[in-house]
Amino acid sequence: MSERRRILVTSALPYANGPIHLGHLVEYIQTDIWVRFQKSRGHEVHYVCADDAHGTAIMLKAEQNGVTPEAQIATVKADHESDFADFHIRFDNYHSTHSDENRELSSYIYRKNRDAGHIATRPIRQLFDPEKQMFLADRFIKGECPKCSAKDQYGDSCEVCGATYAPTELKNPYSTISGAAPVMKESEHYFFKLPDFAGFLQDRDRSGRLQPEVANKLDEWFQAGLNDWDISRDAPYFGFEIPDAPGKYFYVWLDAPIGYMASFRNLCIKKPGLNFDDFWAPHAGTELYHFIGKDIVYFHALFWPAMLEGAGFRKPSAIFAHGFLTVNGQKMSKSRGTFIKARTYLDNLNPEYLRYYFAAKLSGSVEDIDLNLEDFQFRVNSDLVGKVVNIASRCAGFIGKKFENRLSVQCAEPQLLDDFIHAGASIAQHYENRDYGRAVREIMTLADRANQYIDEKKPWALAKEAGREAEVHDVCSVGLNLFRQLIIYLAPVLPAMAEASRQFLNVGSLDWQSREQLLLGHSINAFTPLMTRVEKEKVDAMVEASREHLAATTTAAPAAPAIEALAPEISIDDFVKIDLRVARIVNAQHVDGADKLLQLTLDIGEARPRNVFAGIKSAYPDPTALTGRLTVMVANLAPRKMKFGMSEGMVLAAGPGGKDIHILSPDSGATPGMRIK
Repeated sequence: MSERRRILVTSALPYANGPIHLGHLVEYIQTDIWVRFQKSRGHEVHYVCADDAHGTAIMLKAEQNGVTPEAQIATVKADHESDFADFHIRFDNYHSTHSDENRELSSYIYRKNRDAGHIATRPIRQLFDPEKQMFLADRFIKGECPKCSAKDQYGDSCEVCGATYAPTELKNPYSTISGAAPVMKESEHYFFKLPDFAGFLQDRDRSGRLQPEVANKLDEWFQAGLNDWDISRDAPYFGFEIPDAPGKYFYVWLDAPIGYMASFRNLCIKKPGLNFDDFWAPHAGTELYHFIGKDIVYFHALFWPAMLEGAGFRKPSAIFAHGFLTVNGQKMSKSRGTFIKARTYLDNLNPEYLRYYFAAKLSGSVEDIDLNLEDFQFRVNSDLVGKVVNIASRCAGFIGKKFENRLSVQCAEPQLLDDFIHAGASIAQHYENRDYGRAVREIMTLADRANQYIDEKKPWALAKEAGREAEVHDVCSVGLNLFRQLIIYLAPVLPAMAEASRQFLNVGSLDWQSREQLLLGHSINAFTPLMTRVEKEKVDAMVEASREHLAATTTAAPAAPAIEALAPEISIDDFVKIDLRVARIVNAQHVDGADKLLQLTLDIGEARPRNVFAGIKSAYPDPTALTGRLTVMVANLAPRKMKFGMSEGMVLAAGPGGKDIHILSPDSGATPGMRIK
């Protein structure tokens, strides 16, 4: 075995104003699998997390519920911990950002950066609610879009036309808290001087600590230039008051990541001998990893390491970002019943079904993953029940009835067992790289081999022939040894099933190294069912329990004209300026927060692919169906900066609209980059 590592792992902190849902669980399941794998390998690993407990939203939620913010966050924290525990997510410590440890560390890090000259103050003008006597964040302001006049749009962007703007540009703005018309007011704010750390951050960006997709995104931010970061909020605010600044509070995103440190410090108090500085001192010889969603990369890859550098602490060894969850190819929806809370899932289904399905979908990239409920049912039943558990159930009966639950003293298939043992090296590498999908595929290939071996040997037929008991004994003993190998490999994903299997096999451990010792002449316990099949009725019940029935509207949409009016005429000179190229769709995915857009990555034969946003989501709810297809794009359209990123062209599509849109595809024989004349 390699040298024992000392590792500290965190997941992003769930916000303490609502329940955990399946989208959240992608991250915590991903992290828990990695932590369990590292512990199985014999490494020292500490997995900490906490509730993110500060901010205006929590203050207002508590007020709405008629309780103090402290009581509000305590209730939510208890619910979060219960949900995590029931999904077998095993934290070494789960804390809260509203803690003495976090207050002390946040004040210390702020003072160190302030005294080093990395904090500035200046007045800002901001919209103010005269009834609630509080400044309003963008999300608490609505009004009419300054571009298209759509009503009830938030203070930063329009969901109708996609325009972005400042909240002061809204027409007829109002506070979503009181309904009052906001007024402009000036206030002194505190800023973290992020540009001071530009060189340091760019050097880290090139050090391989980030996934390629994340590093590329950071390059865009560096090219655009870094800005000072507003780290203060005015009273009333639920959080920590800034030292030497009465009435000013740390913005929730300043003390939230410091919550990682605070939770670990709290763990050090609980576990004598565990030293905080061993993991957070500038040159600590330990490893530190953050698992986060791709939507908070900016905070974790820029602000967080800069704050740590300014305060004299160590920086993360790596940051692992993941994508979002879609359900049945679409954004989670309350009306469709696919915005599923953790507790609703637990009320209906085995949590290990979801752990396995997520593992089968996850890779080390930041791509979104889809929970297709039909595929979910099929894959769990086929892989776990039909393949893995089937091996044990087929063999255990013979061992129990004919051989008093004792395995054979010899291994009848040493090469087959040796292949399974040696497969652990590549499976371990996949786990290490967080490429769980590849690990699962390799494990299931082994399961197929084990079932094939049993099918070929047919112990049920041998048992009917006189004098062949020894062969039955050997075949079923090999089968249970193969099953044990598979359970060792699946244990990080399926801890409860692994524990039940450990008791059935009567072994002390299913740690990674234990796979190298065969069970020969070994007594096992009576077999009991390890996993039951996913029932469609229970999946349907979960969806129905998650559905929020919306009142039907009576306003009819205007009928579309039979033929759309033609656009103004253009000359041939205008037309020949358009550069139409054949493009291959390398990747297609949903755009979080956009109702109509898909993000397409297009190969047109250039050194790098093009990124294009296309309003064709309604026609292609499963964007993966587009991957690999050829289409036609306008290659010389000027890039357009959109809310979701830069669009570098346009794909051509035709149809009346809605679901009846089809991207244009060239005839067979076309190749990416070919010009259409």
